[in-house]
Amino acid sequence: MSKATRATQALEKAGIAFTLHSYAYDPNAERVGLQAAEAIGEAPERVLKTLMVRVDGKPVCVIVPSDREVSMKKLAAAFGGKSAEMMKPSDAERLTGYKVGGISPFGQMRKVPTAIEQQSLAHERVYMNGGQRGLQVRLAPGDAQVVLDALVAPVIA
Repeated sequence: MSKATRATQALEKAGIAFTLHSYAYDPNAERVGLQAAEAIGEAPERVLKTLMVRVDGKPVCVIVPSDREVSMKKLAAAFGGKSAEMMKPSDAERLTGYKVGGISPFGQMRKVPTAIEQQSLAHERVYMNGGQRGLQVRLAPGDAQVVLDALVAPVIA
């Protein structure tokens, strides 16, 4: 497994401190984020999942704890929209340049507006996808918010 991904390169370029954590990715896991949390031995609320969504038809990225679900109504409102829906996996892969299960909010092919669940900023360190299946980056959530220019909002159900 390569440790250099577009995500890790984007973090390095931005001068963000992070550590890498590899784990055995299970492509058959029912919930990939929870499987990642269990595999690295971390609490699910500190392992964040990256989801690609459309708000009023426009792509956005949302980052939430792996044990929680996004409230589409709250997410749409956070971006000033009326409705939100999950992006099709093939569309998410094409937009981000990453495979589902390895979608990172960092280093995506096309920068899109991003929201991070406000509760996630309460932790000293969180894990986010490092740009490939089975790779997580551990960093300060405030650093992630800054480098992503992410909106901080209550977006979980």
